[in-house]
Amino acid sequence: MRIKYSLRHVRLLGIALLLGCLSPLVHAAQAAPAAAQSTALPAPLPSPSAIHYRKKRTGLKMLFFRSLKDMKAYYTDPLHWKRRNWEYFGGAIAAVAIAHHYDTQVRNHFDAGSSRPLGGKPPSSATLTDAMPGFAAFALTWAYATVTHSSEGQSESWNMLESAGLASLTGFAMKYAFGRQRPYQTTNPNKWFAGGSSFPSLHVTAAFAIGTVLAESGNPRIRWLRRVLGYGIGLGTAYLRMKHNAHWFSDTVAAAALGIATAHFVMDRRARQAMGNSMVSVVPVRGGAMLAYAHDFN
Repeated sequence: MRIKYSLRHVRLLGIALLLGCLSPLVHAAQAAPAAAQSTALPAPLPSPSAIHYRKKRTGLKMLFFRSLKDMKAYYTDPLHWKRRNWEYFGGAIAAVAIAHHYDTQVRNHFDAGSSRPLGGKPPSSATLTDAMPGFAAFALTWAYATVTHSSEGQSESWNMLESAGLASLTGFAMKYAFGRQRPYQTTNPNKWFAGGSSFPSLHVTAAFAIGTVLAESGNPRIRWLRRVLGYGIGLGTAYLRMKHNAHWFSDTVAAAALGIATAHFVMDRRARQAMGNSMVSVVPVRGGAMLAYAHDFN
């Protein structure tokens, strides 16, 4: 069979071949933008400031939830007290009772020769100045830890803040539960449940909470210096509150016991968390001693 091609047929065949050759190029050109879009540049890495901000937010969030757990543990801790804890509690009650016996004498000592009725209400500036020793101890500890990037210092300053917060919250509740009148309101130290807010002193509570953390933390080689400074802050604050006729002697003793006990609770809890709730001890046995390891899974 003979096939005849006209000029028209040749032209059509040439056009078809040309389109066939160009079609891959056309498809490639159309796919190029899509490929460019699908292979976009990776997102830029976050700046150091953004990373620091995220870490700071995460750290603050962790501290917040840790504080909530500590608050729960703090207020439920008496349910787990052992004999030694109850002995300390009884000793604190006895100390407050002895101090209460001398409330009038101490008040008369600071109020001797005063021409103001009942010694007069302390000036408003005294509320701020009497809180400065404790606040200065916390602020200087936090500033030093921040400048030197000391993790131990940051932990110590946070323990100060948490101890003062928990102790002050408890002291605030006790104030309005006992309702004791202040020395400038009455000369009778037995005015309890009378709408006052004297017992205990929040200034002294916070000062001893902060001071105890300062005294019992850090380098043991300078423990004596830390204790002089730490407990000196508490004693100095107690002296100022009595001098300004804002509190009875027993108010400051109760506040000291509350602040010290709270600080030890916070520090002991941090120590247990750092050790993973584990403890190694030596237990005496017949004919020698045994090394024991205990771990609390609660």
